Amino acid sequence: MRSTSWLGLMAVLLLMLACTMPWVLIPSKQLVISGLDAGGTRYGKPGYLHLLLGLFYLIFTLIPAVWAKRANLLVVAFNMAWTIRNFLILSLCRGGECPQRLTGMYVLLLASILMLLAALFPKGPSKVEAPQQKIS
Repeated sequence: MRSTSWLGLMAVLLLMLACTMPWVLIPSKQLVISGLDAGGTRYGKPGYLHLLLGLFYLIFTLIPAVWAKRANLLVVAFNMAWTIRNFLILSLCRGGECPQRLTGMYVLLLASILMLLAALFPKGPSKVEAPQQKIS
């Protein structure tokens, strides 16, 4: 495996860790929102989609086919869009109250960027040299 594949695998582990960490603190309600627990809000559980996309990323990274690398680009692009959505929506100021971003949100953003970079530079197919013709 190429070093970018290892970077991608480590980024998925970091993404999974970030989903369990606290993302946002709402001080007035004393709510701590993480990827897997957003109790007291209407945000749902956004970390489960990250975990599902991370699983697809792992599967497509380990398959040595061109279609898998292309599908991987779709997966990481959707994961990056979901990360930006969570980063903006969960920490948006509402009614004069601004939630405080916590470490998990920044770790999530870093992991998604690393996954995107690793998917942009996959291990390409090995070059097969054409047989040389004998000149007599």
